[in-house]
Amino acid sequence: MENYFAHETAIIDEGCEIGNGTKIWHFSHVMPNSTIGENCNIGQNVVISPNVVLGKNVKVQNNVSIYSGVICEDDVFLGPSMVFTNVINPRSAIVRRGEYSKTLVKKGASIGANATIVCGNDIGEYAFIGAGAVVTKQVLPYALVVGNPSKQIGWISEYGHRLKFDKNNLATCIESGEKYQLKDNKIEKIS
Repeated sequence: MENYFAHETAIIDEGCEIGNGTKIWHFSHVMPNSTIGENCNIGQNVVISPNVVLGKNVKVQNNVSIYSGVICEDDVFLGPSMVFTNVINPRSAIVRRGEYSKTLVKKGASIGANATIVCGNDIGEYAFIGAGAVVTKQVLPYALVVGNPSKQIGWISEYGHRLKFDKNNLATCIESGEKYQLKDNKIEKIS
C-alpha cells in the first residue's frame, strides 16, 4: 500500500522510492530510480529525473525540473520555476549524458523563485539564494547570495532571517534566539 499522495495526473515511473506522507501534485513526473524522502511536497508541473535524491521534508514549488546529478538533503526549499542545469556546455548535436555534473544542495538551504544553479556548484547548509540569482560558484553555509552572477551580501540564520554580527563576530537571530559566531568566513551556530 502506498503511503504517499499522487494526483491522478502525476506520472510515477517504476523503480522510484517515495517516502511516507509525500504529496505529488498535478502534471508532475517522477522518473525511474529517483528517491524522494518522507513528507516532501512536489508542486505542479515538476520533473524529477532519474537518480535524483530528495531528502525528507523537501518543498519543490511549481514548474521546477530537477535533473540527474542533483541531490537535495533534508528541509530544502526549491522556489517556483527555479532551474538546475546538469551539463556545463550543452550542444543539441552532441550527446553528453555521461558527463552530468553533480550538484549538492545541503540541509535547510532555500533557493528562490527563478534562480538558476549552474551545475557543479554546491549550496551550503541553510544558505539562501535570492529570487532570480544565477549561481556560478559554490555557496557557503548560511550565506545570503543575490544577483547575476550571484554574490554573497550577508549571512542568514537557520530561521531564515539576516544576521548582523557585532565587533566580537557574534550575532543573535532576534526572531528565534539562535546565536552564531563568524570566524574565518565561516559561521558556527553556538546555541
